[in-house]
Amino acid sequence: MRGYFAIGVEGISKPMNLGSLVRTAHAFGASFVFTIAPDFSRREMRLADTSDAARHLPLYTYDSVAALELPRGCTLVGVEFDEAAAELPSFHHPGAAAYVFGPERGGLSSSLRARCEHLVKIPTKFCVNVGVAGAIVMYDRMLSRGRFARRPLNPRARVEDPAPHVQGAQVVRRVRGSHAQG
Repeated sequence: MRGYFAIGVEGISKPMNLGSLVRTAHAFGASFVFTIAPDFSRREMRLADTSDAARHLPLYTYDSVAALELPRGCTLVGVEFDEAAAELPSFHHPGAAAYVFGPERGGLSSSLRARCEHLVKIPTKFCVNVGVAGAIVMYDRMLSRGRFARRPLNPRARVEDPAPHVQGAQVVRRVRGSHAQG
């Protein structure tokens, strides 16, 4: 799967939720994790992070939304329980994306919402735990961007292997104005 993704959370205060989110991000292959204005103890967070992901996955902490820095070309996607947001199953995940979740008892701040290029929602009846929400978003990204065999229509049918990747011929591109002048 090409591209990368990151997982972030704004205003998190429950270290066990963050530990669970970091562990799940590590399992799904996130490139980094970030927090904005957190209120938690890193020591307590590690109690839920049984994979010791914090040692293998960068965790960046920003004091405010204004301080948040993402790599160039990285699309910020807010995950919010909001009627105006796109439903996750219909969302096209960007190649380079940072998904950000709100605090346990509230939504994304208006300043963070303004920075998001997309808002998506998980189509549930009510809000779910931030760790669960993160796992759902990462799983959906993996399904939609990965190369998996199609599911058979008949539940008893054998799952076929995905078609092999075919690489095309070499493409040589010239940059305009790069011709040698003589």
